[in-house]
Amino acid sequence: MELQHFSHQHPLVFFKYQQTVASEEVDPEAALCRGCEKPVEGWSYGCNQCEFYLHKGCAELELAPQIQHPFHPKHPLTLLPESLYSGGCDFCGKAFRGFVYNCYDCKFDLHINCALLQSSVAANFPNSLHPHPLFFIQNHNNEVDSDCPGCQKPISGPFYHCSDCSYPTFFNLHKECAELPLEINHPCDRKHPLTLLPQPPTHPQKCSCSMCRIQWKGFVYSCSLCNFDLSLDDFLFSPPTITVPSHEHPWMLVSRKMSFVCDFCGTDGDHSPYFCATCVLFVHKNCISLPRHIMITRHRHTISLSYSFRQNQVDDGMCRVCYLKVDTSYGSYRCSASDCNYIAHALCATDKAIWDGTIMLEGYDERSEEVVHEPWNLITDVVEQISIGELMVASEIKHSYHEHNLRLTFSGKTKDDDSQCDGCTRPISTPFYSCEQCKFFLHKDCAELPKKMPHPFHRHLLTLTNSNDEEGNSWCCACDRYYQGFSYRCNKGNCLFRIDIQCMLFSDTLKHPSHEHSLFLVHNKKGTSCSACLKTLYSGDVAYRCMKRCDFSLDIGCATLPLTAWYKYDRHPLTLTYSDDSEPSQYYCDLCEKEREPNHWFYYCADCDNSLHLNCAIGDLPYMKLGNKVKFYVHKHPFTIVKNIWNCPPCKVCREVCNGQALECKESECNFIVHWDCLDCLWGLSRAFE
Repeated sequence: MELQHFSHQHPLVFFKYQQTVASEEVDPEAALCRGCEKPVEGWSYGCNQCEFYLHKGCAELELAPQIQHPFHPKHPLTLLPESLYSGGCDFCGKAFRGFVYNCYDCKFDLHINCALLQSSVAANFPNSLHPHPLFFIQNHNNEVDSDCPGCQKPISGPFYHCSDCSYPTFFNLHKECAELPLEINHPCDRKHPLTLLPQPPTHPQKCSCSMCRIQWKGFVYSCSLCNFDLSLDDFLFSPPTITVPSHEHPWMLVSRKMSFVCDFCGTDGDHSPYFCATCVLFVHKNCISLPRHIMITRHRHTISLSYSFRQNQVDDGMCRVCYLKVDTSYGSYRCSASDCNYIAHALCATDKAIWDGTIMLEGYDERSEEVVHEPWNLITDVVEQISIGELMVASEIKHSYHEHNLRLTFSGKTKDDDSQCDGCTRPISTPFYSCEQCKFFLHKDCAELPKKMPHPFHRHLLTLTNSNDEEGNSWCCACDRYYQGFSYRCNKGNCLFRIDIQCMLFSDTLKHPSHEHSLFLVHNKKGTSCSACLKTLYSGDVAYRCMKRCDFSLDIGCATLPLTAWYKYDRHPLTLTYSDDSEPSQYYCDLCEKEREPNHWFYYCADCDNSLHLNCAIGDLPYMKLGNKVKFYVHKHPFTIVKNIWNCPPCKVCREVCNGQALECKESECNFIVHWDCLDCLWGLSRAFE
């Protein structure tokens, strides 16, 4: 039985998917339903030629080609086989490659699972907590995994949703948090009632209160007269007594407004500590549950919580996460290896961007952590070796991601000066491995990459892969660029983190020629901007910051820019330049002849006095391999990645010349070229002529 489905160009064959033979018949990475993106199982429809599969229920689901939806009342939504954009669903925020309902004018997407959720208008919700109307959703079928803006905990059970607050600032509120009393009496403030507010009042920039210390962004009960704020976490989840395995005595809540320094994390508190009468310790509630042993991707060994309060027992050190001094008279995490002096503040090591929440058991064998260089973790087989001094080097290898053997080249050039590494897509340089039968190149370092590897940019262990999205490319979550070639991705649950090889080679510290001091990695630079491109950094962005606390930050995209680039009219290399002392009339690009922003980085040749925008010098697609094909829903044929040097035809959309990298449809019926940035407009252009 066959089915011609709107989402695929070929007929789909009805078959029964057997999980036990998935490795023989279907690529496990491809065995996802392209409607709902859940694993294929049982009776399904599929096109084995394209590795395209649909559950029977998804294929036979009667979906209206156009709907009016309460989450987007301004315009009708049109059913598409997949999203036109790289962002997530405007309801749940998840990236998704299945069916979507789309509003082209507003760039609004609803995944099919979210579009089918039942909702009702919520009446009488207090405007003081949120200004927009809300929808009540009884059952979201685990489609939503954002945090509640009230209690800051993951959404579970019934909740309220605001359709006016979409990606990246969702408003999904637990039913329990929405129904809290607007005013309470509390023993921490016996003079006045506390009023419920949607966010903490503004505090001084360097305030050290508990709210600012934990960066609480949720609802608070507040008294403006006494300058006192109580988070929902303290109000809802503070039992009178807490007993934990890591401490032999019970902890008793002191429900009072009082100043103290937490004996575990060393930071200030202003109310409601927990007290151990036997040990005479005051601690924050959240510090009671600090685990004894943890692993973080920033260090290769287990680190252990240490809190010895004897005078001068251990010298103070520098926290290897925030690069500020660690006062060892309070708790901290230290490396348990005898020859390692790694140390971190308790709150830095257990930050949710740093630590994945896994607790190491007592007596854990650390040798099992050293996975990077184990033989089972390599994807290369040595075919032949040569001796260079006392060192044995693999001169011929068989790599898991190529069908032919690869031979090592120590010096010289390839036949094609534009050759790129198939691992990192950067220009090929020695030493490298190459295939004598086809144009396949790998830098020696890229050929020796391990299968699994931790990285400080992400809290989970990452796995090497050479698979891209169906379009033929991937999106790096660190530098925010499209790329091809190898990548490391996270296979933990629904985590979609993926990073290209160039970013993978960076560590948690950086010495960059643009700044006099060393830089360290930070995971939350919200409210600041990159000093190179001046783009605003958002919560969760990875960036580098000055260790000396200068007002200097670098996002990963700018930190990974090549220090030199080439321009077709210049025989000299262009140098990445960080400031410009030229006259304002000279602030223009010698390639596109458009103005340059005076405070932005640019590429410059001092010999020829040529200045170029960053993208004009390295191209819009610097990490895509020339000649490779990519597919996009905006056009029925695949595009070829090309580089125009002398013959520069006009872009089909904007009509400006495609100088440098571009996308070309080489089919005889099309035969056009388009800028990368014009792809979205190409879809609109094709709709206009339908």
